[in-house]
Amino acid sequence: MVAAAELRYTVGGHETFPFRTGWLKKGFDALREDGLAFIRDDAVVRLGVGKNMVRSIRFWCLATQMVEEDPRPAGSKPLRPTHLGIKLLSDDGWDPYLEDVGSLWLLHWLLVTNPVRASAWYHVFASYPEPDFTKARLIGFLQSIAEKQQQSVSPNSIARDVDCLLRTYVPGNVSAGVLDATFDCPLSELELIRPYDKDGIYHFHVGPKESLPPHVFGFALLQFFRRYGSGRRSLNIQECVYAPGGPGQAFRLDEDSTLSLLEAVEMLVDGHLNVTETAGIVQVYLHVDQIGLEEDLAIQLLDAYYREGEQYV
Repeated sequence: MVAAAELRYTVGGHETFPFRTGWLKKGFDALREDGLAFIRDDAVVRLGVGKNMVRSIRFWCLATQMVEEDPRPAGSKPLRPTHLGIKLLSDDGWDPYLEDVGSLWLLHWLLVTNPVRASAWYHVFASYPEPDFTKARLIGFLQSIAEKQQQSVSPNSIARDVDCLLRTYVPGNVSAGVLDATFDCPLSELELIRPYDKDGIYHFHVGPKESLPPHVFGFALLQFFRRYGSGRRSLNIQECVYAPGGPGQAFRLDEDSTLSLLEAVEMLVDGHLNVTETAGIVQVYLHVDQIGLEEDLAIQLLDAYYREGEQYV
């Protein structure tokens, strides 16, 4: 389970910008050379964007878990690439320019399971209860979370988070009247949130996701086992679909599409996971030698996906 302290609502540092194509690679490369790249006097020149965008790129690199704070004592808090960031965004990595839709699903998962850095994204995809919503309803939902935590968060700050969240998933020409698609966030390609034609109502696209690779779903499931299962070796399908922070909620899947993906993952991991049904109850069993090896198996799944054509790990 996610620790209570990690669920505290924190206002984003996105500077109202959703991330754009090339931003994560740009920030990753700069930080690989210099952990203080974002706070150097020449950061604007090095990254080729304005000051607000420098701060936004920093936010998005952290929010998508491509980089992290270096734990070594230092008042300036240098950043460093994560293991997964290196795997994905290195020049010889899996997909440094995010050309594969599987990479977008992976980044979406990493974003919406990061309550510390991306609170609005986490809470909306983990526990917003309705398929339809308006901006005002999302603002009220997040404000109620902050109030339950006895936090004083400005409604205007939450409104900016909601605007940015919507522009992360809805093309600009729909969400903000901007016609230039080059400013759209790559995650809008996933079509997880769809606007209705009128009344400012949005809709979560719940159901099968044809472009979601089972390898990426499997990666998410294995991370969910580690975080939610707390050492357990089985989950039922309702937990996979409906539990806050789980793959079903994150990818907005229904039970049928979740079951199909579970069965596909079962084929991919060659004995490390199996799906059974007894008396109408579907259970997912994980078979690894030691607790903690879920993450190794998850990385192996992604390795197999990006190697193209290698189906088993």
